Amino acid sequence: MNDTLNWTEQDKRAVDTARILAADAVEKVGNGHPGTAISLAPLAYLLYQKVMKTDPTDHLWLGRDRFVLSAGHSSLTQYTQLYLAGCDMELDDLESLRTWGAKTPGHPEYHHTKFIEATTGPLGAGVSMAVGMAMAARKERGLFDPEAPADTSPFDRTIYAIAGDGCMQEGVSSEASSLAATQNLGNLVLFYDDNRISIEGDTKIAFSEDVAARYEAYGWHVQHVDFTNGGTKYEEKIEELYAAIEAARAVTDKPSFIKLTTVIGWPLPTKAGSHSVHGAKIGAEEISAMKAELGFEDKPFAVDPAAVDHARANAAERGKAFRAEWDEKFAAWQIANPERAAMLERVADRKLPEGITFPTFEPGKKATRAASGEVLNALASQMPELWGGSADLAGSNNTTMKGEVSFLPEERGSKDFPGNEYGRTLHFGIREHAMGGVMNGITLSGLTRVYGATFFVFADYMRPPVRLAALMGLPSIFVWTHDSVGVGEDGPTHQPIEHLASYRAIPGLSMIRPADANETSYAWRGALENTTGPSALVLSRQDLPIVDRTEYASAEGVLKGAYVLKDAANGAPQLILIATGSEVALAVEAQLVLEEQGVATRVVSMPCQEWFDAQSDEYKEQVLPKGVTKRVSIEAGIALGWAKYVGFEGASLSIETFGASASGNVMFEKLGFTVDNVVATAKKVLG
Repeated sequence: MNDTLNWTEQDKRAVDTARILAADAVEKVGNGHPGTAISLAPLAYLLYQKVMKTDPTDHLWLGRDRFVLSAGHSSLTQYTQLYLAGCDMELDDLESLRTWGAKTPGHPEYHHTKFIEATTGPLGAGVSMAVGMAMAARKERGLFDPEAPADTSPFDRTIYAIAGDGCMQEGVSSEASSLAATQNLGNLVLFYDDNRISIEGDTKIAFSEDVAARYEAYGWHVQHVDFTNGGTKYEEKIEELYAAIEAARAVTDKPSFIKLTTVIGWPLPTKAGSHSVHGAKIGAEEISAMKAELGFEDKPFAVDPAAVDHARANAAERGKAFRAEWDEKFAAWQIANPERAAMLERVADRKLPEGITFPTFEPGKKATRAASGEVLNALASQMPELWGGSADLAGSNNTTMKGEVSFLPEERGSKDFPGNEYGRTLHFGIREHAMGGVMNGITLSGLTRVYGATFFVFADYMRPPVRLAALMGLPSIFVWTHDSVGVGEDGPTHQPIEHLASYRAIPGLSMIRPADANETSYAWRGALENTTGPSALVLSRQDLPIVDRTEYASAEGVLKGAYVLKDAANGAPQLILIATGSEVALAVEAQLVLEEQGVATRVVSMPCQEWFDAQSDEYKEQVLPKGVTKRVSIEAGIALGWAKYVGFEGASLSIETFGASASGNVMFEKLGFTVDNVVATAKKVLG
């Protein structure tokens, strides 16, 4: 840490360069969010040029601090700083803002633009992901370098995030911030841009709380820097802001919140403070007036070359120094910790341990949620990087590894869940939305694999982060139990109906609904081997028959999404029954009846449509031959999405209404999920 700030006229000039670039970029494309990028330029420049550890030559440097722009609409806040720091961003990129193929999309996009740590746009999402990154940083330190004194490890880093009024209004930021305080995340610094403007204008029409007091109540370290001096005089107090950042970094036992009171669009001469500059171009006349006031030539993208050169030289020099210091630490760590270094190389590539084994199960009965718990316990010793937990439903979700302490400050542990700052069991509380965002942040950090669980019906509360995980291609693993009306007496509020179809609609998300314990084991293998997108395991509350694999096909077929569980006795099926989850057992029973009645019937288990769709045409033809057009899908949810498999001559046994409060067995019977109804439906299809 530095006690003093070296802030020169060149720095001020570079900040003003960022302002005019933000204004001009939006003006050229005709749309965007210039106001916040203009008024937050000093904070963003301070972070990139004076505070954060970055290496402009390497966006994947392990030792870097992390920056998350939760107020993602203000993408130019970050893009202009990447340009000034020479982080793979040039003037042409800013000039092509929000156009096809540009490095500068409307909101920051992970994988699309280097040095972007997370896709942000949905307000508040960045806050939850920043919390996850901070948790991951602590966990990774515990995994690879737990003995190192504070602030000496190559795995030590700070996470910085910028949020706005919109982020503070979204519930996910509240959920995640509450959790961050419980976790004592001293490596997290959150800036709140208090400009009191949203799309509809002054936020007082819908937002009147004392946000700083709220964060104090959570248990954060809270500071306030007021550029408006209580509304009397606008003054960009850079030294005070820097001192606040240094004070935040010095607090190691709680996360830090810095409220920065600004005027949106300052120093625009007439439009500063107006919501008109929040989400629209400013206008040529106003931009010209700002450039005149700041001493810039009145032409588009009139950068000050000397200021740009100064900023790039400074960022390069700092990056080189940070990297040299870190490389020395890291090399020493590698020599002292060869086994951990080997593990680091493996987990960084998201590879499974060599020779990893997954449990198998003998015929009998077992809920797939219970089987999932046994798989997790079998993996615990083999995959030290695997960790996770539940949104207050661990006992029901079966997501607690036996003998593992909780990831908690020791003083927050309970009798049932003793805590350790480097523990393994996560407690998200009843915060499904934050859980999803935190999981994404952990996964983005890159050195662990995380899972998070809740009841399937409550996955509704976490859909936004699941979508973001798919959008970013993150291998987060969601465990959703109590998968159908088999939930029983809790009734329709707890019985998922439309959820399978709804989640299958998300591109890049693998929805896996295993039929029995052995399929569950392979489902976990497939989810862990899937490193290009999220996976969701949809598991039963009730016991399900464990298929005798000496009579039926191997559950390894799960890895291909669908497989022939048992073919027609004559090998030439007239009819194909396609089922998932608990309904596979129903299909197996129905096949016996149909075969006895002379109907050559094939049973296909299809635990994951997405994996099946990715197979070769040859394999898909083997499982669902085009010549067999009489097909019945069996799944305890709406039929939406099954037409592509059953075709015009097939039918779907589904549930097109909400459930009721009754036992699971009664629910299935009343809703037509019986052997007799499957057989009757098949007969109708056959004509």
